Amino acid sequence: PAQASQVAALLDGLGLRHVAVAGHSSGGYVATALAEQRPDLVGSLSLISSGPSPDALLRQPFILRVLLAPPLGPLIWPRRSDAMIRKGISATAVRPVDLPDDVVADVRGITYRVMRTVLRRNTAYIAERTVPERLAALGIPVQVIFGAADPRWEPSSAHRYDAVPDARVELLPGVGHLPMLEAPETVGELLLSFTATGPSTARNA
Repeated sequence: PAQASQVAALLDGLGLRHVAVAGHSSGGYVATALAEQRPDLVGSLSLISSGPSPDALLRQPFILRVLLAPPLGPLIWPRRSDAMIRKGISATAVRPVDLPDDVVADVRGITYRVMRTVLRRNTAYIAERTVPERLAALGIPVQVIFGAADPRWEPSSAHRYDAVPDARVELLPGVGHLPMLEAPETVGELLLSFTATGPSTARNA
């Protein structure tokens, strides 16, 4: 919700309304919170690899367990090399991915304390009320894209979003947690198709 407030302030500053909002992973929670706070700003929602509830979380790849938790996490995190960052992110993919340098730089700029805080607040948000429950109450067009081989979230949990009226749920075979990098053309087509059939007042952001 705190990050959603910042997004709302940005959209207000740009004078945008009824935008097509897409969020990956925890970004899907920011997108959902934005729609809850400011329904006037959101025309449609596309969630990519956003787990529906805490019980859908799988045992994380080894490198992430080391980096994100004590006792080694706080010691290793400040000393991460670009190669380690790339390995950590790629561990959530199934297909080979080419990570842009700016993504690596952005991740490098995240402190261990901030990352732990974000993870804790993400868990609290979806534990308080599941994402499908939140979306079902909003009444806006929803698309969910999930990798059928996601190693972070149980892939079958994507079907919990079927409880959202008229939601489009897409499971991509042989794709992990990073569909926009593992299958960019497919994801691009799905997003464009979804926004093209959304409300006529929607604008892409």
